[in-house]
Amino acid sequence: MLEFVGEMFRYEFMQRAFIAGLMIGIVIPLVGVTVVLKRLSMIGDALGHASLAGVAAGLIGGVNPVAGATVACVGASFCIEGIRRRLESRADLAVAVIMAAGIGLAGVLSGFVPNSSTFSSFLFGSIVTVDDTELCLVIGIGAAVALFCLAFSKELFWVSLDERAARLAGVRVGAVNAAFVLVCALTVSIASRTVGSLIVSSMMTVPVACALAVARSWRQASLVACAVGAVSACAGLAASYEFALKPGGTIVLIEVAVLVALLAVKHSVARLRRGQRRGSAR
Repeated sequence: MLEFVGEMFRYEFMQRAFIAGLMIGIVIPLVGVTVVLKRLSMIGDALGHASLAGVAAGLIGGVNPVAGATVACVGASFCIEGIRRRLESRADLAVAVIMAAGIGLAGVLSGFVPNSSTFSSFLFGSIVTVDDTELCLVIGIGAAVALFCLAFSKELFWVSLDERAARLAGVRVGAVNAAFVLVCALTVSIASRTVGSLIVSSMMTVPVACALAVARSWRQASLVACAVGAVSACAGLAASYEFALKPGGTIVLIEVAVLVALLAVKHSVARLRRGQRRGSAR
């Protein structure tokens, strides 16, 4: 085991991949807790497809595709928030509309991209090709997102629980929502380059599902989700290195396996307790 780890970390590209993977594995689920509790689980998909449109526009215009993805994600996130405010009872519809627009725009623009292989790399990511500049970008944005979630954890909890109650509690709901969708956009934009635009939504929701299966509070859910994301990212990178697999897809499959295992254990424990209660009743 130690020999395998030592061999893997001999390469600088794997060192950078693990640092980026660990940061993304923590930050995406941290954002995902609020996303899931606000019943906006598909926002990752919507922003992911919008980022693809931005990547395509950047490649066509000769601009850095990551910058194009960032601009597209930010624009899409504020569109989602604008539609959601006008249709408060149908917040999921806002996500669906922007997802449809992102898919359509990405599909049209992809036909004009001069280098299709570069565009395709953003579909499932290429974390092992992250350079020093991109790694610094991931660390910087990831740290800023984490600090925001920690500093405004109380406000995010209130907003995700009940926006009307949050207003009564003195929370500036509009400002918090606007800042949060911006944070979501930045998170998706850096993740699209590393793990892929089609993968980020799964990394945003599956660890949270794992956390909700065992956690009993907001804080526990956040800690468990981040732990599952971080461990899955490291395990997925190690497995992809050993078996020549795509890192993004491998990470998500490990997260799904963790979720299945947790649900199976929870079901077994519940059956065991029911059996004990029946035995004691007799």
